[in-house]
Amino acid sequence: MRALRRPAVTDTQGRVLAQAGDPHWRTFTRSTLKPLQALPFLEAGGVARFGLTRANLALLCASHNGEPMHVQQVDEILGKAGVGYQRLQCGCHVPMLGELAPAGALAPITYDERNHNCSGKHSGFLAWCVQHGQPLENYLDPAHPLQQAIRRDVAEATGVAEDELKMGIDGCSAPNYAMPLSALARGFARLASGERDTRFGASFAALADAMTAHPELVSGTGRNDVDFMRAGRGDWVTKVGADGVQVVASRSRGEALALKISDGNKLALYAATVEALDQLGWLDEEQRQPLRPWRWEVIASVKGAPVGARHAMFRL
Repeated sequence: MRALRRPAVTDTQGRVLAQAGDPHWRTFTRSTLKPLQALPFLEAGGVARFGLTRANLALLCASHNGEPMHVQQVDEILGKAGVGYQRLQCGCHVPMLGELAPAGALAPITYDERNHNCSGKHSGFLAWCVQHGQPLENYLDPAHPLQQAIRRDVAEATGVAEDELKMGIDGCSAPNYAMPLSALARGFARLASGERDTRFGASFAALADAMTAHPELVSGTGRNDVDFMRAGRGDWVTKVGADGVQVVASRSRGEALALKISDGNKLALYAATVEALDQLGWLDEEQRQPLRPWRWEVIASVKGAPVGARHAMFRL
């Protein structure tokens, strides 16, 4: 199996520090954008207004499994905003727990919009609308004041002019933006820098603290983001997105790695991310061990017999 990898590593100023392929390759950000989509809510004082906890904030950034712990946080956010879950416009799908969690984990028999992997983000969207007295029924319309505020803050956080953000509609029906990998990495480097950022410092710090304190809420049982953030021991802020996108940012370094697998292959994405972190010198032996399964080095048959090997072919 081969897939074209495009890693880009930048600092908070957008300087490219390492690369393989074109670091400015333009790609849709998918769910990696979620922490930045939460900026308008935090910047307007939404956390204090509704009394959101750090766990609640982690859910705003989540692509979660739809486990009870995730649904509980969605209920808390919506309850504090005084909105019923029926207002969520993310749609409904079989919870990701049954697809992505370890063998033996069963998805709930009954489920609704709260189990959707993007329901945390959408709960934050609704809370922003309540906070600002804006209509709830069309909060996903690109012309809605919420989506205009998101576009503005995403542009500022990533250093991309608003008119250069190429819009598409994500799987949860929310606007999403394509941008250069280097810009996505820059946005996460700033997120990880927290209070050191002169524009979004308090909001970035709150989001990074929430994600690293509750990685299980950002993703869920057996998932990529929880394992990576736990391996990072509080230093890494990570977020994976659909179609082969992942970002890992280091709080201590003020740098971030953004990676895109052109064909969207998840196994290649995870393996390439671990390899890139190793090449960058971000891993010590204690971190390599828990991340080794994500390298997917052995290709096995259905019975589990090794039939091949998987090796990285790129150098940063």
